[in-house]
Parts: sequence; C-alpha cells; structure tokens
Amino acid sequence: MATFPDRLTEGYEAFLSGRFERERARYRELASRGQKPEIMLIGCCDSRVAPEAIFDAAPGEMFVTRNVANLVPPYQPDGENHGTSAALEYAVQALRVKHIVVLGHAQCGGVAAHAAEGEPLSPGDFIGRWIAMIGPAAETIPQSQRNRPDYQRLLELASIRNSLRNLMTFPCVRILVERGKLKLHGAYFGVADGQLLALDQETGEFAPVANAGGVRPSLMRCD
Repeated sequence: MATFPDRLTEGYEAFLSGRFERERARYRELASRGQKPEIMLIGCCDSRVAPEAIFDAAPGEMFVTRNVANLVPPYQPDGENHGTSAALEYAVQALRVKHIVVLGHAQCGGVAAHAAEGEPLSPGDFIGRWIAMIGPAAETIPQSQRNRPDYQRLLELASIRNSLRNLMTFPCVRILVERGKLKLHGAYFGVADGQLLALDQETGEFAPVANAGGVRPSLMRCD
C-alpha cells in the first residue's frame, strides 16, 4: 500500500491542533444531532475554487457537491448512476435546504475545452460526454459574440444560467421553488482577484456581492 501523502498528514495534524481544537464542541454537536445545513452549493472540482474557503464556512454550514465545470444535468431518471442528481435529491428532500447555489468560476478548464471545440480535457470514457452538457449554454450566446476575446467568460456565465434552468427540471426542486420554500442562486468567482459575482435572475446580470480588495465593481450580462 502506498504511503499516505506527507502533505495531508501535516495538514491533518495542523487541523487537529488548530481548527478542530477551537471548534471541538461544534463537531461533537454535529456528530450527535446530525447535519442540518440550509445551503447546498454545487461547485467545480477545480482545486483553486474551494467553497468552504471562499465563504469561510464552518463545519455543518454547507452541503457541497463538486463536479467538473459545476454542471447540473437535467432530470433524467433512467436507472443509470447520477452522482450530482443524487446529491441534489438528498439535499432537497432529506436535508430540506433552503438555498441552492451554483458556483462557477473564471479560467474553468471544462468550459475552456468546450469553447475550444477540440479534444476533451483528458482521454477516457466520461469527460467528453460530461462536458457536452455545456452545449445548450453555448447555444444561448449569439453567433456574433463567439469570436470575442472574452467568449470563455461569457460561456462560463451562460453555463451557470443553464444549470439553474436544469435545476428546475427536477420536480422536487420546482415544486419547492414555486411554493417559496427553496431559492436558487447563481454565482461566479474570480480566481485571480477574489471577486464574487451573483446573478440577478430578473435582469440577467452578474454583479459583485462585495468589493473585493478594492476591485472595481463591474456588471456582466449572461446572454
């Protein structure tokens, strides 16, 4: 058996003597009463975009699922294995979360691969088919805008909106949203500048949640 990575051992030891020691009571409470997060976050596997770090979340605050390019597939009860759909179903129907956030980010490798219309991110049986789910998002961007220098960013934003539409194809989500018991949100994180944008679903614009380190606020339509 391979030796456990030194970096993880060192990190765990720091966790034990630091955060775990400070929040020992919280961990004991979570162990005894179980989790009851109010927020589900669907994010990207990208190692640069850790939701718990971005939102300074405490243990038990967020139910997080991550996949390549933070995609939500449409509702498809076909008897196959659907990890993201299973996590969504559990969060909504068992945990009764009140918010679902789709968190996209800048410089997303999955979106870049689709935008380039080249080879998949890696050879294999799964990644190409998965990234193909970005196709409907790309179709929402006018052909005249597909040669823009910032096309990848446009597609990253459009993909978030498409995932929000796909969320509404799940009956358990749609019913609760229509009853006002569940709210859906789109967000976009800038890896280089730390800026977080949130989607106003009425205007279709992404706007800064807060001023990140003096970064000038900007609006970005997701057309």
